[in-house]
Amino acid sequence: MLTYIARRLGQLIPVLLGVSAIVFFTVRMIPGDPAQIILGENATAEQIAELRAQMGLDEPIIVQYWLFLGRALQGDLGESVVSGRPVVTELAARLPATLELTLAALLIAVVVGIALGTLAASRPHSLLDKVASVFAVAGVSMPIFWLAMIFMVVLGVNLHLLPFPGRLPAAESLPTVTGLNLVDALLAGDWAMFRASLAHLTMPALALATIPCGVIMRMTRSSMRETLAEDFIRTARAKGVSPLVTTVRHGLRNSMLPVITVIGLQLGLLLGGAVITETIFSWPGIGQIAYQAVFQRDYALIQGVVLYASLLFVLVNLVVDVLYAVLDPRVRY
Repeated sequence: MLTYIARRLGQLIPVLLGVSAIVFFTVRMIPGDPAQIILGENATAEQIAELRAQMGLDEPIIVQYWLFLGRALQGDLGESVVSGRPVVTELAARLPATLELTLAALLIAVVVGIALGTLAASRPHSLLDKVASVFAVAGVSMPIFWLAMIFMVVLGVNLHLLPFPGRLPAAESLPTVTGLNLVDALLAGDWAMFRASLAHLTMPALALATIPCGVIMRMTRSSMRETLAEDFIRTARAKGVSPLVTTVRHGLRNSMLPVITVIGLQLGLLLGGAVITETIFSWPGIGQIAYQAVFQRDYALIQGVVLYASLLFVLVNLVVDVLYAVLDPRVRY
């Protein structure tokens, strides 16, 4: 297992090199001059040329990539041309917000998706199965920006049930341990802060959970249908094992490998930054700064976000592969 993990970690190097080359040359195809954007429309040609020289934009593009690669190997992804802060610092400051939103959305998606998928598989072709299938298709099909605005109008404006937009800033008296408001509030025993943070988190988490929930539900139903038709399930039923134990203990456990794969893929995608959800709800995460970086032609920040998302995606897939061996003793690497 350790050899397999080491080999997979070694594969990170060519993957990240390929991603860095693609994103480096692609972002420079975006129309607009970063120096012009920073200095404004009233800047003179001399000022623009001087700033371009400072940023290294006057060098040949191959030389720019070589310099970027050398700094990246040392952990330096450059500085944001807008804020002037190191890209690593910008990403570290935004990561807790994205992590909190992603974990909340994934928790909702996993609980609801697996529950509905299991119920639908245990009662095939029933009304419950049809309703769950319609829910899954609707969750995958509905645009998040439309659903997010519906939530804001209905839950926020009309019913006044949930606050919006934005993440609740951590209270000054609340010690920052993890950067996650809910966890820090629990550790500090500040229940008022916990309830307020949960209220601000609920609406964007619900909107973000719809697509993963639909995908997980459909995969759970499909995998469970195949497992419940196996001989060992019929044997368990013939021995008088209760339907609940047969479905949950024997059926669900043996159906989890493809479901775990889907959950891992969704987690990797969400950790890369939910651009639409974070932008609509003004959630200060990775997705929001990625959206801003594209419009501001912030080359260094765009490259940093893409490399960060690629690294997380590969690591999450590695964790999923390791979980295969934990869940199924027949799997060996």
